[in-house]
Amino acid sequence: MGIQMGGITIDCPEPRKLAEFWAAALDYEVDTDHEGYFIALLPKGGKLGESVYVGLQKVDEPKAGKNRVHLDFHTEDRPAEVARLVELGATVLDEQVIPGLTWTVLADPEGNEFCVGSANG
Repeated sequence: MGIQMGGITIDCPEPRKLAEFWAAALDYEVDTDHEGYFIALLPKGGKLGESVYVGLQKVDEPKAGKNRVHLDFHTEDRPAEVARLVELGATVLDEQVIPGLTWTVLADPEGNEFCVGSANG
């Protein structure tokens, strides 16, 4: 048997508001909305159990400190993708370069960090 990845859940004070950002950023859509307390986003046409979801879970407290777990994304055109995400409401926090890999650290509208990287810079 074993386990399978179901999804990644982000704690946030306003799941419905943050769902707008992540749905647009990932080209996902709201699959389930449990009265605004938990929202599952899936790839368009995806099904729970078959696709990895992004969950947004309501918590009372705002984010404090650095995320202990964050999402990493890969793209062929990192500068263009970073610009698109900033237009959607993300904030650029940092950029890192090591031989063969460049990534940009961003924050979503509620301050949750994620990275967008590319092998070619």
